[in-house]
Amino acid sequence: MSAANPRLEELVAEAQRVLAICNACRYCEGYCATFPALERRLSFSEPDIHYLANLCHNCGACLYACQYAPPHEFQLNFPKVLARVRLQTYRKYAWPGFLGRAFERNGLTTALALAAGIAMLFVFIALVSDPAKLFQSFTDAQGSFYAVLPHGAMAGLFGAVSLFVLLALGMGFARFWSDLEEPPGEFLKPVSFAEALHDALTLKYLDGGGDGCTQPDQERSPARRVFHHFTFYGFLLCLAATSVATVYHYAFGWKAPYAMTSVPVLLGMAGGVGLLIGPAGLFMNGLRRDRDLGDPGFTGMNVGFLALLFLTSATGLGLLFFRETRAMGLLLAVHLGAVLALFVTLPYGKFVHAVYRFAALVRFHLERRRPVEGIAPE
Repeated sequence: MSAANPRLEELVAEAQRVLAICNACRYCEGYCATFPALERRLSFSEPDIHYLANLCHNCGACLYACQYAPPHEFQLNFPKVLARVRLQTYRKYAWPGFLGRAFERNGLTTALALAAGIAMLFVFIALVSDPAKLFQSFTDAQGSFYAVLPHGAMAGLFGAVSLFVLLALGMGFARFWSDLEEPPGEFLKPVSFAEALHDALTLKYLDGGGDGCTQPDQERSPARRVFHHFTFYGFLLCLAATSVATVYHYAFGWKAPYAMTSVPVLLGMAGGVGLLIGPAGLFMNGLRRDRDLGDPGFTGMNVGFLALLFLTSATGLGLLFFRETRAMGLLLAVHLGAVLALFVTLPYGKFVHAVYRFAALVRFHLERRRPVEGIAPE
């Protein structure tokens, strides 16, 4: 296997070499949780390496501070080797297992092709069933986009896809957590879970030790953290919009589409704006990132995920503002294509890092209270 595409065994061996050097040096222990976690170990098993790789947020601070980084003969590149391990983590723990190969080709072209294919399928079905509906305008009183695709059909389709996505993500998490040899109940211990949740919601370890992620010119910037926040909270706001709309429909019998000033629409618009700013900012920031900080295999997967988020948001906002026009039918097909493509690829794309990173953060807060010989627990 080439150096550009190493096998998991080769990566584990390289990670063991790098972690052993870092464990002896300990210069970077204040940058993030990864270094205190590795210092609790004298040797590193493969599950340990997957755990530490997902605890790393790839801020880059350690690479620029390291005295053993290239061109030193040790050729130590801590963030890059852990980035490559993370990609192997996603493949290893994917469920169903054979779909783990999707990580090898889940790039921009695949993402856009899948979205376009699903959109064309919706257009074809509409043309076969009732061509006039696709290019006809419907008022909100007539149901707007639900006049083209009934609410029950839309809810059933996305409900089925969502259940599969949750099952696939849950199985991946279960495999990862089991390999860490932690009892299932440990994950839900209130104190450790709350601390990990705080770290995740604030992106605590994406600050490079306090000054932000390192850019190629070695200047620190909080931009990557800020755009991650736009993306993350934009996604949560869109999820909240869908959840509120579900309560409206099934609990109160209030049928969509809802007014522009309603809670679901306001939440959706705020989330949509976040999912325009965040992915666009992360993409632009990624163009400036030092390629020595990560695995080249991540590029296509990252960009594909960001493109689907951006496309989902842009088409969703477009559908909202043009839902009573003749453009609504085609906009609906494109939006549904983007959303379904995003959902289907969630367990086999960059999104899964949220699952494994949160699990790693919980594990970090669990074990930092456990006594280790020579290290006092907190």
